[in-house]
Amino acid sequence: MSETAIDPATFTIVRLASGTGVLSLILLVTQKVKKAGGSWPASVALFAYAAAFSFAYVSVPAGAGALLLFGAVQATMVTYGLLRGERLSTLQWLGLAIAIAGLAVLVAPGASAPSLKGACLMLIAGFAWGVYSLLGRGTADPLAATAGNFLRSLPIAACLSLSAVVFDTNLSATGIVCAILSGAIASGLGYTIWYAALPELTTAQSGSVQLSVPVITALGATLVLGEVITFRLSASSLAILGGIALVIGSRERVLRTG
Repeated sequence: MSETAIDPATFTIVRLASGTGVLSLILLVTQKVKKAGGSWPASVALFAYAAAFSFAYVSVPAGAGALLLFGAVQATMVTYGLLRGERLSTLQWLGLAIAIAGLAVLVAPGASAPSLKGACLMLIAGFAWGVYSLLGRGTADPLAATAGNFLRSLPIAACLSLSAVVFDTNLSATGIVCAILSGAIASGLGYTIWYAALPELTTAQSGSVQLSVPVITALGATLVLGEVITFRLSASSLAILGGIALVIGSRERVLRTG
């Protein structure tokens, strides 16, 4: 976001506001006037994800950031399952250990390690998104719930305007457009399409789709941003994504035979 001359606080506010606008419009067109769903806890989680994500990417490369984000989301989901009494098989524990080792390799001190502050913020973003996903499980009307969560996040996000006033604010037409597209298309339309697709996907299929995100992001960052795919990033990616694949794949086999 530093390349597009927009500060993280403003990016977050514009992203959530444009997402709210698009989701509200979709809700109005497809379901007429209807009371928004969602909840305040989910809205806080959504805001925490969006804010931490924006501030993290100031100092974290796109590929490493996506890997940290995805790893944190999956770790949150798995931990929730364990707290709820789910039991992991030996293969799943092995996969979890491999994924944690890969994460440790990625953030370990070194020339190619991402910023510690940025890495921590991205892990917080992943945790928040995991919580947001868990709070939305079993929602009767995902579109109404998502629209309501985005709407409720706006007054929380407004607090960020104070930081934009106190600290230097970087704005440009390109930055504003990027924030709007991120909120309206990537967040608003993207979340709607994802929720529409979820009922047609098995656990393993949805997990496999998500596994491709860090890889696609890393390749895109190489082609568009000129980022270098280092050996550290490659090794940690194989460990984290491979470990998570073991956990997801084993869980799916258990569900099919149970």
